Amino acid sequence: EVSQAAPAPVQGLPVRPHVTVGHRSEICGRGVTPAETRVAASGSRWPQRFADIVRFFVAPVILLISGFSTADFVLSGIYTWPRTSKVLVLTITIAVLSYEFVYKEQRTLRLDPSGAFAARALLYSCLIPYVLGVVALIALAKL
Repeated sequence: EVSQAAPAPVQGLPVRPHVTVGHRSEICGRGVTPAETRVAASGSRWPQRFADIVRFFVAPVILLISGFSTADFVLSGIYTWPRTSKVLVLTITIAVLSYEFVYKEQRTLRLDPSGAFAARALLYSCLIPYVLGVVALIALAKL
């Protein structure tokens, strides 16, 4: 039989005041970023490393290949349903990758209310590699 009594209060745990204001957390009167809160909670820098790996390696490579593939589809003139659906899925995938793993992550890691740093990260990690993929295909087509 399960007891329906209220649980006993937890004793002996340290109590820290925690107030969230926008993208800043106030812990004991000192402003910390959400990234610092995650590092303090987890004890590791893995979230920061993961964000950097995605931003500097994974996203640019995927977007370079995506730009190349999309330009190939547009310039080929062969618009069959399998190719069209592949490009549509690819476009949605890179939009989600760019937003979730680059833009949103940079907004979380940096205290910038305007979002300018995250927008620059999106430009350098996503948009420029995509355009380079398109330019690479056009350059190869002219050979």
